[in-house]
Amino acid sequence: AAPAGQGGIGADVEAAEARHRAWGQPELFAVEREDAALAHALRRRGYAESEPTLILSSPVAPLCEPEIPSVTAMALWPPLAIQRELWLACDVGPERQAIMERVQTPKAAIIGRMDDRAAGACFVAVQGEVALMHALAVLPQWRGRGLGAWMVRRAARFARAQGAAQLGLSVTEDNAVARAFYARLGFSEIGGYSYWRRE
Repeated sequence: AAPAGQGGIGADVEAAEARHRAWGQPELFAVEREDAALAHALRRRGYAESEPTLILSSPVAPLCEPEIPSVTAMALWPPLAIQRELWLACDVGPERQAIMERVQTPKAAIIGRMDDRAAGACFVAVQGEVALMHALAVLPQWRGRGLGAWMVRRAARFARAQGAAQLGLSVTEDNAVARAFYARLGFSEIGGYSYWRRE
């Protein structure tokens, strides 16, 4: 890695830090696990690694089967107020919801219903042949009853309708429950990254 201020990675890190400060945001980097040079440069500047995260992917086609039961999972935009409340209840706060708003490609908020009530929500956006899913949340009292899988399948159907062939998502490495859930649906690991913050 080049020393800070002398070009290369060090200069890139300094420029990114300046941009974060201009935005009034804390300095935060997402670093792919293969990028040892950037990780080393950040460590030298007092950053520490956190939240190792896996990137998972599945072909869209198999996720589009079987048929989704009526009114179990629906795609819409913008999100309903109840979806925003569900996300808040599941720790998907205003900052993460604002990212969804800024997305300029085809997108949808999936609402999941169980026992005639809104019980879950997730977000999906499509760029070309790839769709990314984010913020899958099911209220605790309805977990373990299959609603999450139906919402993933609805996200896949939305993705297919927009021309996507792959559905991807990220999950923290230590979230064994989520990893097992996605594995059962046919997702496999294709990469990973970690966040780096000042110690």
